[in-house]
Amino acid sequence: MGVGRRMKKQGPPPDLGKILANKRKASKFDDSKRGKRRKTSGEIKPQGPLKKGSNGTSDSGLKKSTKENFANGKPTQAQNGRNLAKEPMMPGALLDESSDDDAADLLGGEDDEDKVLPLGVLDGSEGSVDEDAIDAQDEFLESGSSVYDSDPQQERAQFSEDEDESDAEEKLTAANIAGLSRKLDLEQEEDADEARLELEEAALQTNIDGDRPKVLEDEGEDEGAASRLAPDLQLLRSRITDTIRVLDDFSKLAEEGRSRAEYTAQLLKDICLYYGYSPYLAEKLFNLFAPQEAFAFFEANESTRPVVIRTNTLRTHRRELAQSLINRGVIIEPVGKWSKVGLQVFESQVPLGATPEYLAGHYILQAASSFLPVMALAPQEQERILDMAAAPGGKTTHIAALMKNTGSIFANDSNKSRAKGLIGNIHRLGVKNTIVCNYDAKEFPRVIGGFDRVLLDAPCSGTGVIAKDPSVKMNKTEKDFMQLPHLQKQLLLCAIDSVDHASKTGGYIVYSTCSVTVEENEQVVQYALTKRPNVKLVETGLTFGVDGFVSYMGKQFDPKMKMTKRFYPHAYNVDGFFVSKFKKVAPSPGTKVKDRDSNGARNRADVVMVDRTPIVTEDEEEEAGAFGGFDESEDEKYIEKAKRNRMRRKGINPRAVNGKRPANSQKKSEDAAHSNGVKVSKTNVSAGSAPIVKAATTRVK
Repeated sequence: MGVGRRMKKQGPPPDLGKILANKRKASKFDDSKRGKRRKTSGEIKPQGPLKKGSNGTSDSGLKKSTKENFANGKPTQAQNGRNLAKEPMMPGALLDESSDDDAADLLGGEDDEDKVLPLGVLDGSEGSVDEDAIDAQDEFLESGSSVYDSDPQQERAQFSEDEDESDAEEKLTAANIAGLSRKLDLEQEEDADEARLELEEAALQTNIDGDRPKVLEDEGEDEGAASRLAPDLQLLRSRITDTIRVLDDFSKLAEEGRSRAEYTAQLLKDICLYYGYSPYLAEKLFNLFAPQEAFAFFEANESTRPVVIRTNTLRTHRRELAQSLINRGVIIEPVGKWSKVGLQVFESQVPLGATPEYLAGHYILQAASSFLPVMALAPQEQERILDMAAAPGGKTTHIAALMKNTGSIFANDSNKSRAKGLIGNIHRLGVKNTIVCNYDAKEFPRVIGGFDRVLLDAPCSGTGVIAKDPSVKMNKTEKDFMQLPHLQKQLLLCAIDSVDHASKTGGYIVYSTCSVTVEENEQVVQYALTKRPNVKLVETGLTFGVDGFVSYMGKQFDPKMKMTKRFYPHAYNVDGFFVSKFKKVAPSPGTKVKDRDSNGARNRADVVMVDRTPIVTEDEEEEAGAFGGFDESEDEKYIEKAKRNRMRRKGINPRAVNGKRPANSQKKSEDAAHSNGVKVSKTNVSAGSAPIVKAATTRVK
């Protein structure tokens, strides 16, 4: 036998689909030359004389024509009917064994151009067709030889035992890549639909009584033993989330015979154990929100707020400061669109309180929520401002920067030690228009008044800054929420009385706290509106925040209370804060303030003197005369005695000042001298001097 076809074809095999399609349509055979295939052996009977090739084997005309067609790079006219190369053959397809003429029909003809030639893999079983057998059959029919060269090492598609026909199709066929990608997309969509259906089914199952979350303990269970054990935090958290889910959809998820109060009590108990709050404070904070929002509030208090610095515009600009700090390895970005001076610090390679920029007064470490009261106050240049609780100076220096060091600021703080830090920040930041004083803020209307604007950041319980001071969770009691609001009400009335209502640019009071409780915020504002009808609430000018409560737990407040703003850590990632703004439209009761003169100078407030002498009738005067009136001679002794006592308290000797002694005291001294054997000489005794006393002498024999 001659050299096999494997020796003639080197390199990677061409596309099987194209080769077989061209072989099918390259030449047309007569029906007389077709032989019938035996199903068992695959042999074909010769129908005519054989033609030898140059290599000693049968060289078919089909083979030559195929080579000629592909050498020119163009398909033959036999391919015009249907281009089978664009429709790749599916490997692994089996031949139809219905009759002995199927093989002849599949080998091609004019009437069978629309049929697809299947490919088979010769695996040694009956009924399977090999690619080499089909190729050799064509050569044999053309050459007429009874023997053809079969190469046992001819290349064929190899599959592993665990691959099915679809896997082989995907790997061997390159033309259906787009189809495979679409198939994968469809499979992913089907998976997503199945997952969605599962979730919907699970959601439906929650409405079934047996699958409702069980968060309440039975009455017969022993709670004492469980309370003595350390709480399981993971179990507590899962129970908190389940309880909140039940409270959000109570009608569908609640257990039968259980009330909403029971679920709320269980939730508060779990919150106290999980977050470490006192029962009183946990209930007070929980009542401010819906259950889901309350859980977010408690969770936000467990994480610290971002570090924020405020640019001192008296010394630098925010862009320049940011560039300087970035060069030192600080990762910063603007705190938000609502502030033009704030910078949020994410990471720093250097301590922010010891950089050259900090020591030079280019910025100050200040919480973002502390910007809000000053922004609401909106101070103007050439105004007189009072900061009633100024330490440590963040808000005071912010006011000075907005006023560009003009006008005057009175920075007061009742704590003398805190006032020292206030003075240090004022000097470091280059503030020159501020006067620091140490008064009780309740005395300020009597100390000085007539301010254009007053800022009162009142002392509070600190429920908005629990992330900074976790001790608030346990050390605040009901007594604190009674004493602090009382002090805040007094301070707010003093702040209102200190403002000049006739100010052309001002007349505003800003009241703020770092607390979120209603007792320290809305109730204090409502008290001021009731006691001072000459003020009214106005818009704060802040672009974000939650409106204040108009009603809370049965209490109704002024409808304009919605002009106040609340800020929560879980909503804006700032400390909890409350800001309100008043406008004074008339003088306070009992005072009269003159308007400014034409030059804009402010005159001092003239206090109206009230004559408090009781008004008596004529009959009462006659009764007073009949009584006898006063005895002036008797009163003179008491008046003199009071004068001497007053001089003694001042460290002055009354005798030296008067220059004479009373007569009764002089007589008493003479009597004492005679009784002691002392001779009193009355000579040379002037009227204004004391008598000369000589001691008695005795002769000794």
